[in-house]
Formats: sequence, C-alpha cells, structure tokens
Amino acid sequence: MADTVRIDKWLWTVRLFKTRSLATEACNKGHILIGDMPVKPSRMVKPGDMVKVKRPPIYRHYKVTGVPGNRLGAKEVPNFMEEVTPQSELDLLDMQKDMQWITRERGTGRPTKKDRRQLDDFFDN
Repeated sequence: MADTVRIDKWLWTVRLFKTRSLATEACNKGHILIGDMPVKPSRMVKPGDMVKVKRPPIYRHYKVTGVPGNRLGAKEVPNFMEEVTPQSELDLLDMQKDMQWITRERGTGRPTKKDRRQLDDFFDN
C-alpha cells in the first residue's frame, strides 16, 4: 500500500463511484471537495484528509483512514474510509425523501397514455 493515491482512484477503490472515469468526471465538474476547495482528479489524498462528495441535495463527508492499492470488496471499505456526514445534512436528505409523494415502483417504466390522462385529471382538479 502507498501513502498517497490520486483522488479519482481512491473514490473508485472505496466504491463511491462505479468507474474511475465517473470519479474523474465528478472531480472535473467540481463535485469533489477537499478542504472546501474543488480538486482535480490528479490531487493526491492521504490518511486524515476530509473529502466531500456532492450527492444532491447534500454533500457527503468522508474521512480517509487508509489508501488501498486496488479496488476493495464492499466488506473491506470501512477499513479505508469513515463517513462523517453531519446529522443536519442527513436530516435534510430525509426531509426531501418525505416530500416525494408521487412515486413509481422502480422499473415500471414510463406512464402509459391512460396513466398520463389520470395524472392530468388529478392535477387539474
């Protein structure tokens, strides 16, 4: 194991992103912060760094506790990072979930013409 590693590689190895290219893209868009500053994908991280990852509508906070060499299994991830997101941020996330009152079962696809007409009737009244 090395003492430091690129931030895009670390995000991928601890399974915060499905691919390294998605982690790189998030860095380039400014969604990854270290010390409240957006970072480039080549920024090196070391144990003790605090990383913020934007997952709308909040930023999730992670503390780097280790630098793995390769992608980890899900059970090994807690050995290399610790989530330290403030409770106030998590409460905001819960509040947003409660506000979503129209939901569809995952995988049911687009509404049919009949479903759309029923929704239109519901909202017009």
